[in-house]
Amino acid sequence: MQQISRKLMKLFQRARLEKPGQVDPRAAEFTLGLLIAMYDRSGTGYVKTRSAAAALISLSGDTLLAKYRAFFQFYAVPDGKETLITRRALRSLLTDLNQIPAIVGEGCTLSCVEIAIHDCFHGVLNAAIVEEKFLSWLRSEPAVLLWLPTCYRLSVTEMVSHQARCR
Repeated sequence: MQQISRKLMKLFQRARLEKPGQVDPRAAEFTLGLLIAMYDRSGTGYVKTRSAAAALISLSGDTLLAKYRAFFQFYAVPDGKETLITRRALRSLLTDLNQIPAIVGEGCTLSCVEIAIHDCFHGVLNAAIVEEKFLSWLRSEPAVLLWLPTCYRLSVTEMVSHQARCR
């Protein structure tokens, strides 16, 4: 928890320098509180770094493709010359990401995660998939993660400005 807290403080200090006046001084504290609520419900004082990273990536202002690639980098495992994501790693990713909508009462059941894994690995004979297959599956907007592209689209539309006048 202390390690994540220090990283968040550095992250938001940099953000305050880049965007003066736009970052709340308590942003690191609030974000840590959110991560604890999502990933440490039993009060152990421990949050997996990878889970926290998945949440921060998903809530970042980056593009969907950049987020999807970052998920792959954090959860995939090296296998010789390739890096692959296994069913187990995908289950871990989806379970971690499912904690975000769950915090507001919108999470899906464990069976949704299993259905998504089955869908992602449909027609795959190997125990793991390459990044392109993973990205292709995410671009199809699986139901278990439908909230992610929806939130992205909402955030992008906040920046739209039209030079039209209404009557």
